[in-house]
Amino acid sequence: MTAPTKAGVETPPPPASHPLPAPALAAILICIAVTLFSCLDASAKYLITIYNMPPAQVTWARFLGQFIGLLILVPAFGLLSLPKLFRSKTWKWQLVRSLLMVTTTIFNFLALKTLRLDQTVTIFFLTPLVVALAAGPLLGEWVGWHRVAAILVGFAGILIAVRPGIAPLSTGMLFAFLAMSAYVLFILLTRHIAGIDPPLVTLFYSMFAGVVLGLPIAVPVWVMPPDGLALLLLLGMGFFGGVGHYLLILAHDRAPASAIAPFLYAQLIAMVILGYLVFSDLPDRWTLVGSSIVITSGLYLFHRERVHKVDTK
Repeated sequence: MTAPTKAGVETPPPPASHPLPAPALAAILICIAVTLFSCLDASAKYLITIYNMPPAQVTWARFLGQFIGLLILVPAFGLLSLPKLFRSKTWKWQLVRSLLMVTTTIFNFLALKTLRLDQTVTIFFLTPLVVALAAGPLLGEWVGWHRVAAILVGFAGILIAVRPGIAPLSTGMLFAFLAMSAYVLFILLTRHIAGIDPPLVTLFYSMFAGVVLGLPIAVPVWVMPPDGLALLLLLGMGFFGGVGHYLLILAHDRAPASAIAPFLYAQLIAMVILGYLVFSDLPDRWTLVGSSIVITSGLYLFHRERVHKVDTK
């Protein structure tokens, strides 16, 4: 309703507050998503190191919880009917991609058994750099010398964090590098099949294959949760992973990947905070310096990709 002035002329109402612009909302969604992923990793590390649960069991519980949540939430929101989730034009590639997801998860959980949370995420930050390097021979997406320089700087940052030849190269670091390598192939294959199947179909296949493939491995080593906290953490991993991935989908619907990808590095902050609160771990100076270099090179890489897209329009 408008209010009359002294002259009898109505004045317009105050402007309504506008919602957040799409890129800002996408950035917030990304930050929440990576925080949930950090909670997932912290839960897995706690179950494996404190409760001595087998990594295979923890991995399977993570996929099972997320798969059940997906089956409940997707039909409830009317996004896709359950039978349509099985319909894929690239189901063979979907299964390979899902196997890579399982491989990434179990290697990551094995790494978490001995490494700090901030160490595993620092090595994982190599992913966009390796993807950019491998996309040339595998996808025909060659990078220029600016981006090659950023990739080399990123690798130098990892060398500072890991310090091979100075600090012992533990099996945990080897597992972290294997997890990162499997995830690189996972990302490249995701880009290869992008746009063919709906995102939720791709997410469904990832969880479905994880549940089916992990069952015969998890059952023989299954350990009953000794208390309510262990059971809650096992169930919580599916929630953290499922909601996190769904928020990633929402974020990419609201802004281009190049605009929101830098916010993925907020995961380091979440990992450091959780590592300190849950395990009393603090990153050493080498990890901080190395991760800062990797993040800087990654941000520059995203910048160059945006410039390249603008130049090619």
